[in-house]
Amino acid sequence: MPKTVTFEDPTGEGKPIELDVVNVPKNLDDYEARMDHIPTADPYYVDLGMLYRLAALEQVRRNHFDDTPLHLALRGHMGTGKDHDLEQFAAVLEMPHYRIPLTGEVRDITLIGSVKLHGDGKGGTESRWEDGDITRALRGPALINLSELNAAGAETLFALHGLLDRHQAVELPTGEMVRLRDDVRVFGTLNPTDLRDYAGTQTLNKAFADRWIIWEKDFPSEEELTAMLTRRHSGLRSEYAVLIAKLAAEVNASFTSTDSRTRVETPMSLRTVLDRIPAGLRMFGFAKDPLRRTWEEMVLPHIDPYDRDHYETVWAAVARTGPTKAPF
Repeated sequence: MPKTVTFEDPTGEGKPIELDVVNVPKNLDDYEARMDHIPTADPYYVDLGMLYRLAALEQVRRNHFDDTPLHLALRGHMGTGKDHDLEQFAAVLEMPHYRIPLTGEVRDITLIGSVKLHGDGKGGTESRWEDGDITRALRGPALINLSELNAAGAETLFALHGLLDRHQAVELPTGEMVRLRDDVRVFGTLNPTDLRDYAGTQTLNKAFADRWIIWEKDFPSEEELTAMLTRRHSGLRSEYAVLIAKLAAEVNASFTSTDSRTRVETPMSLRTVLDRIPAGLRMFGFAKDPLRRTWEEMVLPHIDPYDRDHYETVWAAVARTGPTKAPF
């Protein structure tokens, strides 16, 4: 029998979802390389409901839409964990994961491929086709994450149209049609363009956007951040975890505010909350106020000078001073 995994709804509302893991055929030419692309499960990952939603969509795709493309894009601000969610979904399903950033510098030949010259062993050269990033991923089971969708140039988006609509194929210059296999899933991530100017991003072309289901990925709540900190840093005193989570929640609430006069312009990402601040607390645990010292050394340097007053306003309103006990 095929191996299965079960996804539980963190809210307790939905029924458990059972899915077969992905089988990578051993006769693939790139079997070993593809197996190396299966991510390792993050033992500290906290599913806030996204894995369950992804599993629900996957169940629908397998049972009812096996011949219809249902591509999903996660839209959210920097540091909300969009790419990590997709990576961990691939890890649970034991699915090769290919994250392909679509920055403005990426060309269609990088994604699709090109003809290159190689030595023929006789002192001459010969032309050979070399797959690009997407074409290579499409030749076997894969979860493809087209990261930063709205940073892609027009020619890149045009090259992807046929893959993402009912045609479900990429036509190579060689004449080969690389079709979307039934064990390949195409996802994307993008930043919002309505509130902030993420360098190089743009509003998605409507025809291209229509090829996607788009879900919003919000910043975690204070309670969710506390759970993440507690799981990842089990030795962290609870008063620190609660205060860090409250600071982050307040900063991010200000970031998403529509009042441009008072809002902060840089959010507190999960990297700051889960990595930089705990690292700082271990470094400055000897200080009179370890959290304040960490705030000054590990948080404020990431903030633009004009935005520091806003951060300090949040600190004064939420913390004033940090806990006096050792952090760990």
